[in-house]
Amino acid sequence: MKPLKTVVFNTVGLVVMLFAAWQAYADGAKAAYPTMAPVDQYLMDRNSEIALARSAAPQSIAKDAEVLVMGSKGYETAVSGKNGFVCLVQRSWTAGPDDPEFWNPKVRAPLCYNAPAARSYLPFALKETELILAGSSKTQMAEAVKAALDKKELPSIEANSMVFMLSKQGYLNDGAGAWRPHVMMIAQATDASVWGANSDASPRDDSPVIALPDDLGHATVFLIPVAKWSDGTAAPPTK
Repeated sequence: MKPLKTVVFNTVGLVVMLFAAWQAYADGAKAAYPTMAPVDQYLMDRNSEIALARSAAPQSIAKDAEVLVMGSKGYETAVSGKNGFVCLVQRSWTAGPDDPEFWNPKVRAPLCYNAPAARSYLPFALKETELILAGSSKTQMAEAVKAALDKKELPSIEANSMVFMLSKQGYLNDGAGAWRPHVMMIAQATDASVWGANSDASPRDDSPVIALPDDLGHATVFLIPVAKWSDGTAAPPTK
């Protein structure tokens, strides 16, 4: 598996990202995105965004999930949910402020948060989006999120927080495209070895668990690749 570059969710809450942001998985981004593009380039047709958001999770979950869509000032509820899950499409700024694709208008990261993650990790992505669309710079956004966390205006990560990222239609960055289907487990900042993540004890990295730090959100994001996309088709083989 190729190394992944940090990440989605200085939130993808996180949003991730979460998320998470996540959360971007670049294999050496070559394009430069020095400034924010016009807001219209980050927006989507409403129905297309709902469909893309739902593609983040298995249909049995996505059909009853709340769906958020992004407007010119932030996210709003497009579809009410019944099962506690929240699906949305995160944009490039839920990557870390140092990510070279922070302003990439092509990024579309479909995620579906379970209830604990929706309560405790998604608020970071929503806050970041609100700040960016209000005109904040990268630095201003990071400082505002940190201040909100210090004032306990943003929550701590709840136990059992997880996020589906199973969409074949996602575009996480220029290097990875949709990357591969995976679930993300979100924990308060911890040692990756507790999860057996990022193993390099053998000539090949044989652990299926990838750990990425989210310093801004005081969290660790664990990515676990899975065999199938949300539409049931097989994922590409792991390299």
